[in-house]
Amino acid sequence: MLENQTRGFANLSEAKRYTVTAALPYTNGPIHIGHLAGVYVPSDIYARYLRLQGKDVAFICGSDEHGVAISMKAKKEGITPQQVIDKYDGIIRQSFSDFGISFDNYSRTSSKIHHETASAFFKKLYDNGDFIEEVTEQLYDAKADQFLADRFVTGTCPKCENPEAYGDQCERCGSTLNATDLINPKSTITGETPILKSTKHWFLPLDRYQDFLQKWILVDHAKDWKVNVLGQVKSWLDDGLKPRAVTRDLDWGIDVPVEGAQGKKLYVWFDAPIGYISSTKEWAAREGKNWEPYWKDADTKLVHFIGKDNIVFHCIIFPAMLKAEGSFILPDNVPANEFLNLEGNKLSTSKNWAVWLHEYLIDFPGKQDVLRYALTANAPETKDNDFTWKDFQARNNNELAAVFGNFINRVVVLTNKYYDGIVPTPNELTEVDEQTLAELKAYPAVIASSIERYRFREAQGELMNVARLGNKYLADEEPWKMVKTDPARVQTQMYVALQIATALSVLAEPFLPFTAKKLSSILKTNIPWSSVSETSDLLPAGHQIGEAEILFAQIEDAEIQKQIDKLEATKKANVMENQVVEPQKATATFEDFAQLDLRVGTILEAEKMPKANKLLVLKVDTGIDVRTIVSGIAEHFSPEEVIGKRVTVLVNLAPRALRGVESQGMILMTNDAEGKLVFVNPEGEGVKNGALIS
Repeated sequence: MLENQTRGFANLSEAKRYTVTAALPYTNGPIHIGHLAGVYVPSDIYARYLRLQGKDVAFICGSDEHGVAISMKAKKEGITPQQVIDKYDGIIRQSFSDFGISFDNYSRTSSKIHHETASAFFKKLYDNGDFIEEVTEQLYDAKADQFLADRFVTGTCPKCENPEAYGDQCERCGSTLNATDLINPKSTITGETPILKSTKHWFLPLDRYQDFLQKWILVDHAKDWKVNVLGQVKSWLDDGLKPRAVTRDLDWGIDVPVEGAQGKKLYVWFDAPIGYISSTKEWAAREGKNWEPYWKDADTKLVHFIGKDNIVFHCIIFPAMLKAEGSFILPDNVPANEFLNLEGNKLSTSKNWAVWLHEYLIDFPGKQDVLRYALTANAPETKDNDFTWKDFQARNNNELAAVFGNFINRVVVLTNKYYDGIVPTPNELTEVDEQTLAELKAYPAVIASSIERYRFREAQGELMNVARLGNKYLADEEPWKMVKTDPARVQTQMYVALQIATALSVLAEPFLPFTAKKLSSILKTNIPWSSVSETSDLLPAGHQIGEAEILFAQIEDAEIQKQIDKLEATKKANVMENQVVEPQKATATFEDFAQLDLRVGTILEAEKMPKANKLLVLKVDTGIDVRTIVSGIAEHFSPEEVIGKRVTVLVNLAPRALRGVESQGMILMTNDAEGKLVFVNPEGEGVKNGALIS
């Protein structure tokens, strides 16, 4: 299990300090599990681990409050952008606090310090001649009298043909776009087809940095960056970098700080990453520190935690900005995750297809660590992964409760039962004892190696192996049996088991911070990470521990079914909302309608049409006769399902030959609220076959 795990172990002593950033969340809605799994739990694990190593860490984040999504949300809710960001900034901060995301500073891009920092950054590049000023034609909504930047326009992606791509990005293929790249663009404000209109903007000439980025990423970091990150960056570089506009025609954002830029705002993806810098400044001022070493000292390691949709901005655009400015360090790594899906479907804020963190805690109070654990165990580190409520339940019941919680409970209960909660003095260690303690000592380095290579799922798996080590030791040794025949041996067994329990209280802290704190309280101890690998006497003989507490309660089927039912209700609501009502057909006269002969009928027989996937051959009692009707419903119903169904039949439809079978009528069908094909059933009791429907 432990063999070869420490290859590639990173040497933390190489860096004097660490600046760890987590992607700034848009303040246009709450935080859901996709955000937590993709960015915030991994970054928190890493930052907590660094602190346990005694490292100088600045863990930085903040609300991204200038995106077009903010303006769109404000328009939709009939409030101002400021009201939107104030509302959701508070909700987001609370969610991060509730789930133990241990930022050293969480700021806002609407703050004065950020406006000043972003403006000064732009001005320096402007003064250095690092921008290209151009008049170009951009999409314009004449009805709204507004240029359509970024998410104010949708259309078909030119790369993957996704019909719902935005003017800045396609969320299906991850391509970063310009609004003018879209095929068949539409304004999200009015639904109108935009026109092209001339406007002046400032562009960052990314092509000037092509060679630099090519070497820095694809050569210098070819071995230590994640394959998914390198692949996306290489695709961009292979296409050849082009100048990209860093200003927008908007009424919300940071003013472009140069002459002739009235009505222009900084592009959100120019100002947002500078938010890491301004947030660090805010933190340093509060703590009485100098912010500059965290961004300008070569002995600082800068790590960006992001989702895959932000790779281009953090690996190409922001580094090009930093390189142009000249005084900043570049990121050492950008360990981007892929996307997390929910029950087989893509997470969607607009469709409410999500597990919102603030709602989760209402249904599962005190179970923050369970969600952190489940999301890390199924983290989308190398590919998109799927969160299901059944897997969540299994992770809690079969792993956290049955393995981790069960081991701790047995150790604490037996220690209190046999020794009144006092750690017993061990006697001579057997080979099994020494082997177990030696294996325990090896785990900190194994877990550290995985964390330092950004393999958090692997690292958490090794943490659980520590709990499995403890469970196996107790199961093999059976102190509850031996206490009757060899109590001296049991003292040693319980002493060894308590050392494993104590190690878990330390090693679990990056992954399960609430559990680690609770376990430390039960054991009445607080030891450093290094001690786990340095000594076998983590909890010395004579130490008094506390009473047992349940760390992980079982999650019942009814609790999970409630969540599944909630998602099903959301799915139905989305179908209803998105149902397209067909336009009215050409006007029919009363005489036209009167010619239709609709009768109540019953399906007597049904079979599949040979060599036809969609057709069923039905025998229908129409009350007039029993006739053959061919119906295209085989993909929705089996023959056995429809026999005996009461149906509405158009009996005077002209016969038509289908694959050699004459169809003598039509069965009326429609779609229900879920989009499922259903029969138009005749209502009323005692209605006989052949009854006219009028």
